[in-house]
Amino acid sequence: MVNEFIKFSVEGAIGKIILNRPDKYNSFIREMALQMQDALDKCAKDKNIRAIYIAGEGKAFCSGQDLGEAIDPEGPGIEKIVEEHYNSIVRRIRAIEKPVVCAVNGVAAGAGANIALSCDVVLAAASASFIQAFSKIGLVPDSGGTFFLPRLVGFGKASALMMLGDKVSAEDAEKMGMIYKVVDEAKLHEEALGIAKTLSEMPTRGIGLTKKLLNQSMFNSFEKQLDAEGTEQANAARTYDFNEGVKAFFEKRKPVFKGE
Repeated sequence: MVNEFIKFSVEGAIGKIILNRPDKYNSFIREMALQMQDALDKCAKDKNIRAIYIAGEGKAFCSGQDLGEAIDPEGPGIEKIVEEHYNSIVRRIRAIEKPVVCAVNGVAAGAGANIALSCDVVLAAASASFIQAFSKIGLVPDSGGTFFLPRLVGFGKASALMMLGDKVSAEDAEKMGMIYKVVDEAKLHEEALGIAKTLSEMPTRGIGLTKKLLNQSMFNSFEKQLDAEGTEQANAARTYDFNEGVKAFFEKRKPVFKGE
């Protein structure tokens, strides 16, 4: 592909999405955002893909929006950038009923940080960092940042990080619950892909329904969430993988899930 700003490939049952503007620290332009949406759509539609892996090429994960495009009078403009680029990406990540594993190999700033935080399992290299950089240029956090970050680290911590624009080390991000785990830089992709592989071999429908419930828990009341759990548990119990899991349990063997 000419101007392949997103490298997409399938490795076993894993859909791999690699941000590929390393000379620009993987900052987004319109074509790159649309290519990422296309890759996510392919992952959603392909039943053989049972887990998704997102990482960045080069030294950075993603530095957010390419500001040259943002201020270009001939460019898409901020409103389109937010709605048609970033909102469309994070909506897809949360809507896909498959696990999304993100490997943050360097700086994740602005929209880049919030795209990472929208994923299901986030690992970061020890040298990585997260920055809510918006306040530094007079903008507000987007890409779901004001939704995800307070739920991950608490209202007070999120407020300070977004207003001050502090750089958060990978170690501190793990301590405050922003991400799942920090790993040695040399082992980041191996470990993150290992987690994606593990998830791709698990009951995909059950994991997808768990993700759906987690999405609903962010706005449901306690009683509504209990009702939702009951509904989705009944749906999960009708899957092939549930029957296989129970059968394997009684037969004292490792289950072979199909993601169905």
